[in-house]
Amino acid sequence: MANDITFFRRFQDDIMAGRKTITLRDKSESHFVSGQRLRTGCYEDDLYFCTIEVISVTAVSLAALNEHHARQENMTLEQLKQVIEEIYPGEQALWEIAFKVVTPI
Repeated sequence: MANDITFFRRFQDDIMAGRKTITLRDKSESHFVSGQRLRTGCYEDDLYFCTIEVISVTAVSLAALNEHHARQENMTLEQLKQVIEEIYPGEQALWEIAFKVVTPI
């Protein structure tokens, strides 16, 4: 069965431990809705590791990212902006997907 959303493997432990509670995505992944349950896998190999429930999906600009976003991503604001630039170079319009883990492995 295919996964609905993927994360880089380096984020798996933070997601499972509840330290990462949002993800920032571009427009191509802005279609998720509150209450939706998503099969979640690792980007590198699409291996399933949990199911998450979407709490909210909110538009946010790169310039509006702050320390609160960074804490929800379990990193510093500088690290967060660097990761976003690596994944979505030049992208200014992002979507914050807040979630909780509902079914671990």
